[in-house]
This record gives sequence, structure tokens and C-alpha cells, in this order.
Amino acid sequence: MKSATVNEIKKELQSLAPEQVLQLCMRLAKYKKDNKELFSYLLFEAHNEAQYIEQIKIDVDEWFDEINVGHPYYVKKTLRKILRHITKHVKYSGIKQTEVELLLYFCGKCRDKNLDLSQSTALYNMYASQIKKIEKALASLHEDLQYDYLKELDGLR
Repeated sequence: MKSATVNEIKKELQSLAPEQVLQLCMRLAKYKKDNKELFSYLLFEAHNEAQYIEQIKIDVDEWFDEINVGHPYYVKKTLRKILRHITKHVKYSGIKQTEVELLLYFCGKCRDKNLDLSQSTALYNMYASQIKKIEKALASLHEDLQYDYLKELDGLR
């Protein structure tokens, strides 16, 4: 079965009654956890991005407290889990400033936790790729915001 394009779906949704659209949305929310999380963000959290970012930072703090620093393998596994969480929420938001703030926070927590990134090539590469993502996202922000975030980024290099 071939999927419809986004434009085809949009046209079909416009032709439906509001009750039918609601039923489709509810069915989507029941189908997959990611859909429900996206709906939750759009309905309850999109209007207050700062609070949304703070809640994600609280979650990141909790996960950093649980890192087993005994072996680089466990550090890498936990950091990947944290990055998956951050990436998912950045995708929900779709705002580059949110992406920059959360990735800067992640890199800052790595520095604060005194993780020895030179222990493992994978850990070092993971950190370096986050720095590159920050630089790429910074390019699309306003110049004043770029300046503020670049100062913070320079402290993480």
C-alpha cells in the first residue's frame, strides 16, 4: 500500500467535518506513543516553550545523576539514551533555539559531571557531533542570540 503525500492528506482533512478530524486524531494518539507525546506537546506545552525546556532539563538532570561512571560503555549507553530523549523533544518543538539550548545544556552537563571523554573514541565523537549540531543550528538564529550562545559554546570546547 502506497502512502499519500502530505498535500493529499491536508486536502482530505480540509474536506472532513471537525468531528471526523477529532476521531482521526484520537485514533492516531492511541496508535503510537510518539503520536500521543506530540499531541501532548502541541496541545499543552507549545504555548510555553520556556517551561517545556525547563522540564526537559529536569529530566536530563535526573538521568545524569544515574550515570554509572565505572565503565565507558555504561556512560556511552546512558548518554545515547539522554540524546535520544533530547532529539525527540527537539523534533516535537521544531524551534532551533530550543535545540541549541538543550544541546548546550547536555554538553554543559557532560563537562560538569567531569566525564572523561578521552576514555573512549565513541564518547569523544558523540560530544563532538553535538558541538557540530549546535553550530549548525546557531547559523539559523538571529545574530544577537548567536552571540550569546557562541559565548556559551566557547566555554564548552
